Amino acid sequence: MEFTTFREIHEAFEKKTTTPVELTQNYLQAAKSSAHNAYLTICEERALKQAKLAQETLSREGAQAFEKFPLLGIPLGIKDVLTIQNVRTTCASKILENYVPPYTATAVEKLEAAGAISLGKLNMDEFAMGGSNENSAFGPVLHPTHPDRVPGGSSGGSATAVGAKLCAASLGTDTGGSIRLPASYCGIVGLKPTYGRVSRYGLVAFASSLDQIGPMTRSVEDAAKLLDVMSGHDPKDSTSAPLEKTRSAKNLASAQDLSSLRIGVPKEYFVGGLDPSVEKSVQNSLKWFESRGAKLVSISLPHTQYAVAVYYLVAVSEASSNLARFDGVRFGVRPPAADEARDLAEFYKKVRANFGPEVKRRIILGTFALSSGYYDAYYRRACQVRRLIQRDFDEAFKQVDIIASPVSTTTAFRLGEKNSDPLAMYLNDIFTIPVNLAGLPALSIPCGQDIAGLPVGLQLTSPAFTEESLLSIAHAFEQGRA
Repeated sequence: MEFTTFREIHEAFEKKTTTPVELTQNYLQAAKSSAHNAYLTICEERALKQAKLAQETLSREGAQAFEKFPLLGIPLGIKDVLTIQNVRTTCASKILENYVPPYTATAVEKLEAAGAISLGKLNMDEFAMGGSNENSAFGPVLHPTHPDRVPGGSSGGSATAVGAKLCAASLGTDTGGSIRLPASYCGIVGLKPTYGRVSRYGLVAFASSLDQIGPMTRSVEDAAKLLDVMSGHDPKDSTSAPLEKTRSAKNLASAQDLSSLRIGVPKEYFVGGLDPSVEKSVQNSLKWFESRGAKLVSISLPHTQYAVAVYYLVAVSEASSNLARFDGVRFGVRPPAADEARDLAEFYKKVRANFGPEVKRRIILGTFALSSGYYDAYYRRACQVRRLIQRDFDEAFKQVDIIASPVSTTTAFRLGEKNSDPLAMYLNDIFTIPVNLAGLPALSIPCGQDIAGLPVGLQLTSPAFTEESLLSIAHAFEQGRA
């Protein structure tokens, strides 16, 4: 028996057509037999223990249990950049191949406290660096429906696991589009919350001023439910916003009245190089909003042209700093050859040979950008332009309530298609990166297909800490187009 939403799962539990244990066993079997390479570690014993506890709770309290535990019995997949106590966490890198953390990420801890079941850890681009999920040290993840295509990255394992129904929903992380891009490619919902909305404690950092944890689901309502549980202030994370949890799931709008909605359409996002099928799907979505009374407003985000350059200076600089801890002493594997090194330089060389080529490339770029004589010319200048990008959004939101755009210039491309051209891969994030630089919430929601049947995603972006209205508008779109 297959389920699309959490609501369907809970209704099945109430009707006793399935149980948390049976459902978990089915997902575990699907994960183990799948050829998608979405899972790196399957936590069978741990997941079944959680499922039995959920089943006992349900038997004892009946439907009232869902009020106390809103995610009771819901099997989730967790991106392997988030720690779970006593469960291997690799970040899809050989340098952390055998790392077992002593603590659990706050986001995961909150989900499990709400009754969710963690099936296992999901594949990804190494240290979340990539847009195709081809940079994993443990092999690429395959697209859920088109195995010759990439699922997007870095949360490709999270997107494929949801799209291929290897879990009910998953957690991803988004540094420059790594939730929204794979969500768009795989035809699911992916939400990047406002920076600071969800605690980053237990997230292995790539770029600390950009990273954010978010849900990847098959419906907007499920994304809202996961956000409501994960959000809220966490004293263990200095970047966590001092705000209460969201209540998005209880405030989702109907698909009828959108007459007061003003939608910004940035001219910089509809330019040459945009795939015709992507543009057609997005334009059709805008027409749907118009038909429900929404007003389309042409806006400009003039510094968009600098976003990719700014991002790849800020992100690689922060990555260079963050990944310095993986030295074979504090963290990271220490191969036998390293113990035979003649000096510290050779020791580091032997240890860090375990990084993959993309990670090495970004560490080198970041180290250069932060080096003496270049800091002001590159990193400092990038931070100044980042502020201009933030101001573009501030000005835009004086005119509109939400901004609509494509997620990507294309649908999912073929495996290996862009491996020889890193710049082409980087430019693939041109529509998602500005949101991270500005720290805003945004989501990808399916809005069409190309002629090959590959999904197209619509990106909706709203002002900081307005996830409730963002999800409400997305829900109206989802229900109205169903």
